[in-house]
Amino acid sequence: MPASLPAPDLAARSAVRALVASQIREVANAGMGDRDILAFWFGEPDEVTPAYIRDAAVAALAAGDTFYTQNFGIPELREAIAGYLSRLQQPGGARIGADNIAVTASGMSALMLAVEALVNPGDRVVCVTPLWPNLTEIPKILGADVVRVALDFGPDGWALDVAKLIDALTPGTRALMINSPNNPTGWTIDRAAQAAILDHCRWHGIWIVADDVYERLYYGRAGDSGSRSPSFLDLATPDDRIVSTNSFSKAWSMTGWRLGWIVAPAALMPDLGKLIEYNTSCCPGFVQRAGVAAITRGEATVAHTVARYRHARDFLCQSLRVLPGIEAAPPAGAMYVFFRIAGVTDSLDFCKRLVREAKLGLAPGSAFGPEGEGFVRWCFAAGEERLADGVTRLARFLAWR
Repeated sequence: MPASLPAPDLAARSAVRALVASQIREVANAGMGDRDILAFWFGEPDEVTPAYIRDAAVAALAAGDTFYTQNFGIPELREAIAGYLSRLQQPGGARIGADNIAVTASGMSALMLAVEALVNPGDRVVCVTPLWPNLTEIPKILGADVVRVALDFGPDGWALDVAKLIDALTPGTRALMINSPNNPTGWTIDRAAQAAILDHCRWHGIWIVADDVYERLYYGRAGDSGSRSPSFLDLATPDDRIVSTNSFSKAWSMTGWRLGWIVAPAALMPDLGKLIEYNTSCCPGFVQRAGVAAITRGEATVAHTVARYRHARDFLCQSLRVLPGIEAAPPAGAMYVFFRIAGVTDSLDFCKRLVREAKLGLAPGSAFGPEGEGFVRWCFAAGEERLADGVTRLARFLAWR
């Protein structure tokens, strides 16, 4: 018998230990619960989910909708999502049917499932950055190697060097993860760039995982048509290696409902079904009924949200740009202004000080990767009075430091 048992190894596996903890949460945890703090750190509106959506869930609960549902979601919601996407789709894209739709327990879950389906340990995954950290960390959970391709910042905002991205999409790359409109920058890809990237990925057999959660929060550019940002689904053929993930959270003000979806080629669907079964099994039926109401009756809600956010974006950018040392450009999409502050070299420390000393909650640029250092993200999904109060607090803090 050994003299003593070996010390137990209670640590998680190495890939998990190496994950970067969310700095957004780190800042928020320092201030959550303080009623004096103006919080703009999360991508969340200050308006509750519309009543007709809430009422659909209440009615489903009252009717006893508390049982398991199909792995891919109830047929009514899958059909509704397919019809909705078909209405938005520009001519030329492949038909999107209910058999291409998987309902998921949040947009985050959709991303995780898509990467689980596609990425092996050691695979090369390219991400366009700065980027919401979940997209860069999910491939790492699965043991992939993540390559970052940075957007460029200038007087007109953020821009993609398409040639630089294509150079990074080398033969043998497994997947490109691209979020447009982008969190945190609001950068939005144009159709010409999409076409060039898709042609290259087709040639080399590279999967495109498109995080389309902000596609309806789009404020347009000259020559655009339609009411959403350019989508890879508009260019797709049935055999293209394109997976689109989406969520009800942003356009319909449903962040707490945790409901999303995946659009994928038919050949990928059986394996996605297995992954859903072994992750969440299914989404709650009453939550899905709320999703049906949102997506079939919600165009007025989306229009209201976009108009409100456009006004908020313009107000916030104009207010920030008069402050000394701040560079801010109106984003083309999403719900954030990602602005640079002269002299800030540690945005995490800066945002923690903002919480303590100015009672203002913003997200540090470093949370979105090294490309974001020196920047701060402000979610503008709020009313003008609240935004103005936040700007006043920031101006006072900048004058103090």
